[in-house]
Amino acid sequence: MLNLATIRAVLFDMDGVLYRGTQMLPGVPELLSFLDERGVGYACITNNASMTPGQYEEKLGVMGIAMSARMVLTSALATARYLRDAYPRGTRVMIVGMRGLREALLDDGYFVEDRSAPDVVVQGADFELTYATLKEATLAIRRGARFVATNPDRTFPSEEGLIPGAGATTAALVAATDVQPLVIGKPAPTMFLVAAEMIGVTPAQTLVIGDRLDTDIAGANSAGMPSAMVLTGVSRREDVGSGPGVPDLIVDDLPALLAAWGGSR
Repeated sequence: MLNLATIRAVLFDMDGVLYRGTQMLPGVPELLSFLDERGVGYACITNNASMTPGQYEEKLGVMGIAMSARMVLTSALATARYLRDAYPRGTRVMIVGMRGLREALLDDGYFVEDRSAPDVVVQGADFELTYATLKEATLAIRRGARFVATNPDRTFPSEEGLIPGAGATTAALVAATDVQPLVIGKPAPTMFLVAAEMIGVTPAQTLVIGDRLDTDIAGANSAGMPSAMVLTGVSRREDVGSGPGVPDLIVDDLPALLAAWGGSR
């Protein structure tokens, strides 16, 4: 049973937990104030590789959520970390993604962008994806380029509802190439463990708050961290038990979590 009194840090998923699209979800300022008062650290970990940590800091700030860029860990950063360990400087990459992934891979000059003959095709979310890009990536993978995906999220919560996520693009490339990618982001434990180390806590002291059983909750399970699932994003209460990931606590939203933590006012 989850004992919230033992929690010394919180890792928030973002889409579907802190906000949906550009709309802050209920209870965020109150929960962050509660954590600050209790001396509980927190950070954000997100599979969304479309934006940079700086862009996330700005987006959160516009909504009234104070979060430093250094406390935002994206699947793009985790992917860049993996590729730097696995490949030498000068490796040629084709990027199917947005600014967050491009900056993580290209800003320091370690990798070289090459769409004609890449060694690796790195794919994340791309909200302006074209058939031409899918074709180029398909041909490169069929010629032998390594296929690496930032995250498996098939859908993305927006103000309009669930829209195609990075995993939907992955599925198209898998269908066109018959090649399964190496997936870096959640539910792999890498981002969870890096974030806990960044805050200075152990996995057992770290609560993961997420909205997806298949990524947030399954990833927390694999990292040895307790988890709470909110019902403001993708997964529903009735989904529990039908797939990967078992949360220690299920709450309707962040105000309900705050009440369970003894922080209701």
